[in-house]
Order: sequence, then C-alpha cells, then structure tokens
Amino acid sequence: MLSQWDCFLKNLGEWHGSFTRFSPQGEEIVDTPSIVTLEGLNDNKNVHQVVRYLPPDEPSRDVVVDYDSLNRSIIFFQNGAFSQGSMQWGPYSTFGGEFGLIDNDFGDRSRRLRMLELYNSSSKLERVVLIREKLPDSNTPERPPLDVASLVGEWQGEAVTMYADLRNPDTFSSYLQIKRKDSNHIEQSLSFGNRTISSTARIDGSRLLFENSNLPAQILLLPDGASCNCPLEVKLGHNFVLEMGWLLQPTVRQRIIRSYNEKGNWVSCTLVTEKKVS
Repeated sequence: MLSQWDCFLKNLGEWHGSFTRFSPQGEEIVDTPSIVTLEGLNDNKNVHQVVRYLPPDEPSRDVVVDYDSLNRSIIFFQNGAFSQGSMQWGPYSTFGGEFGLIDNDFGDRSRRLRMLELYNSSSKLERVVLIREKLPDSNTPERPPLDVASLVGEWQGEAVTMYADLRNPDTFSSYLQIKRKDSNHIEQSLSFGNRTISSTARIDGSRLLFENSNLPAQILLLPDGASCNCPLEVKLGHNFVLEMGWLLQPTVRQRIIRSYNEKGNWVSCTLVTEKKVS
C-alpha cells in the first residue's frame, strides 16, 4: 500500500483550468481561469505548489505553498483522490471541505476535478467552488453537465473508508438505486453492509432537494459531470456528510464523502467507485 505522501505525489503536474463559484442554489457567480502547479523537489521529498489565478480584467495573483509533510485534516486514497477540510464543526465558526478526484483509473490521467463546499459562521451553505483542470497536452473533452437521467438506474460500487483516528481502512460493497417517482421527484435507496438508507428528493432545475429529513440537504447537478451533496445548514446533534461526485463515463461514477458525527467531529472519508448495471 502506498504511503499518504506517495498518494499525494499522484497529483503532481501543471493543471490548467478554472475556479467556478456557484451560489447555494447552483447559480454560477464567477469563473476565474487558473493554473495550479505541483512540482516535486529533492527527489520528491518536497512539493512546491503555486496556484495562479488569472481573472480576465485584473492582474494575476499567486498563492504559494511548500509541503514537506501532510497534516491530519487531509486523507489521500491510492489513486490520488483526496479530501481535506475542517476537523470540527461548531456554531459561529466557518466550516468546509475540499475534494479532489483524478481520472487515474478510467482514462489517461489528463483531467482532475476538485470542489470546495463552504459554510458561513451561521452554519449555512455559503458557496460551492468547482475546479475543473487538465494537463496542458490533454485532448480529453470535458464531460457534459450532470442531469437526472444520467443518475437514474442501479449502481453497484466498491468503497474504501479511511478514518480520522488512523485506524485500518475498511472496504465494502455498495448498491445504489435511483428511480423517478414522478415528473418532480426521485427515490433513492443506498445499501452498504447491513444498512439501507432510503430518501426522496424534489427536482428543482439542477437541484435535488431532500426536504423530508431532520437535516435538509441537496444535490447540485453541475458541469463536467460533477455533483455536490451537502446539507443546506449544519446543526448540532445530527450526523452529516459533505460529498462530491464525478460521472467519469456514462456507466462509471466516483464519489468522495467526508463524514461527521452528531457532535460535529470529522470521523472518516470514503471513496466509492460505482458502475451502472441497469
């Protein structure tokens, strides 16, 4: 098994793309072109990162970070996918998570998708930032925007969960069924281990609204086959997850999930690779 540092190194490269900010309702606010360079130094014992923002009507701006180790708030998976973010949610503080997936398993490693899900000090979802990136010589096209029809069906998955307390990872199978209930609703049933979770969502344009729960949540259907799944507001006493999905192919999807317990403590990250079987 690769070390966390070696998994991090799978992200090396010069990634050209943009940071696209969306409102909590999924409306595009601003799109800022970017170049993110991750360069290995000293036989890859160090990594030099430069994030260059290239707004059309303003001077460029660089953010530089040098790494020689990784902090505990980030977890990498064997294919280079990762999640980092707040280790603790609390009232009156900002909160959020970042997710990253690379098309390492099903393509030519030429595209990367990242996402930020950010909450304000009132614990309400404030913005979502979608980061679509590719290597300079990539000819792989961007995926179409995600829609409900692409999600409907039966999905069989394999998942790995890694824990914040560094215990050994768990692997398990999953089964997800999504079907149309009527023209305005979908029904979703997720099974893993000995648990099954069923829910109903109302379709509102590019939003799937799960309103019949103690902690209402939504899924935003976004460009490049991306999805954002998170609560509209975080409250004490409820387990919750932050999730990003990516439809890599019409029948292949990956999801990366950051889970928090009822006290607001970060407990784990899960990477799911699903294949549509019907």
